[in-house]
This record gives sequence, structure tokens and C-alpha cells, in this order.
Amino acid sequence: MNRLPSDPDGWAGFFSRHRTVVLVANSEAANVEALRESFGDGVLFVFFNKVYKVLKAPFDGPSLLVARSSIAGANIVHRREVETVCGYFEGPGFSGILNLKALAAERFSEARDFGERSVGHLDLAADFADFYPPDYAPTTGFALALWLSERCGGLRIVLAGFSAERSERWKLFHDHDWTFEQIVLRLMARSGRIEMRGGREATPLDRIAARFPEVPPAEVALVAAEVLAARQEGTNRSVDRLYSIVRPLAGLDGLLRRLKPKTRKEKLAESGR
Repeated sequence: MNRLPSDPDGWAGFFSRHRTVVLVANSEAANVEALRESFGDGVLFVFFNKVYKVLKAPFDGPSLLVARSSIAGANIVHRREVETVCGYFEGPGFSGILNLKALAAERFSEARDFGERSVGHLDLAADFADFYPPDYAPTTGFALALWLSERCGGLRIVLAGFSAERSERWKLFHDHDWTFEQIVLRLMARSGRIEMRGGREATPLDRIAARFPEVPPAEVALVAAEVLAARQEGTNRSVDRLYSIVRPLAGLDGLLRRLKPKTRKEKLAESGR
């Protein structure tokens, strides 16, 4: 297995060797079997972190696993899931592991922490420092998709299952700004920088614009924003009334959370490591 790079230029060269790169989200909207039937040779499938959410059996095609870091190192390392996750990629088409960070506070894991596998690192913290909304962290797939579109010109980038929707089995974490990411991804898709498969059906605004072709799309968007703003204001008033009712419960919840033992990640954050 070839050694993987640990610098942006090296990774740009790695991805550019492929005709198409398919990023597979850990979502029920991603159908891996259907994706493999849709694409021919020269396609690299990129998976993320807890791949058992989307893979039911080992994947034997050209593949790369992206392991996201946190302040405690790569998540699959400190959760002791390396062997479980990598067990889905034992074939010759497996390129190895890309350990990625997108925030300055996140810390890489050593290559040896991933066992006898080819490992490379990619630091994208500077790429999102002045772009992504503060107090949130970019999702791994979003960070890589945006970076690929900007660094690998001519590469066909396909996003599969990037729906940003909670399912019955898997939840969404509030650590990420899902609305911001969907806006950026849909703009990228409309401009042709990426393609989106699964989880991206025509929106009501798309259907309205198609029904009234004589109305400029910008006018449709402006009217929609006006309506949404009015409805949001009504929702805010309802939330304020509701919060006045549940405020005592919120205080009790805060007390119970303070009594709960801190996780290793929380202790590392407080220590500033």
C-alpha cells in the first residue's frame, strides 16, 4: 500500500489522479450498491468515520476512509473503533486513512494509532477559520467537498446522501451549522462545482420558479424570504411563551448536567490541550 500524503498539495495530487470522487455521507439517503452500479472505472469512493451506518458488508472497490479529529484525536481512535471501521476495507482497493481536522483545536492522531495501514493527515483549519459560522464546526464531508472543489479543478465531485436530515436511526448533532452547509452545497451544485445524489429533491421554490417562468428567480427568492421572515417572527413569539413555561425545568436540567461526570473530551477542552 502506497504511503499517503500529509500536506494539501500532496492530497490535491492524490485526488486528481481519479476521474470522479464520490463522497458517501453516513445517511440512509446514500445507497452504496446503487452508486457502484452508476459509476464505472476510475472512481474513488470516500467514506467517513462510522461507516457501519451506511455499509452492510465490506467494500472492495477503490476507497478512502476519512477519520475526523477532535480535541482528543481522531474520533475512531479515542472511541476504540479503528478495527471495527477498518474491517469494512480489507480489499486491495483500499487506499488508506485520511485523518482530517477542520478546527485549530482539533488534534491529529499518530499514524501508528490506526494500526498497519497507510495514513495521511490534512489540516483544513485555516480554510474555514474566517468562513464557517463561529461556535460551530464544519462536518467532515462538507469540509472535504468544499476543499476539493477549490483545489482540484476538473475533478468530478459527487456527494451522495448529504441530506442534512435526521433519520429514525441516526441523529444530527448541533455541533454543525446544517443550514449554512446546505446553502453552500446547493449553491455549489447549481454552479456545477459538485453533483448531489440522494436527499436532494426539487424544493418548493424550484417548483414555484418552474410554474412561473416569467418571474425572475431573484424575485421568487425575495418573496420567499419575506414570507419566511414573517413566519419566523411568529415562531419566535411562540417559543418565548413556551420557554417561560419550561424555564424551571431548564434550570433543573442544568443542575443535573453539572453533576454528571465529565467525559475525557470535556476534560481535554478545559485543560487547553
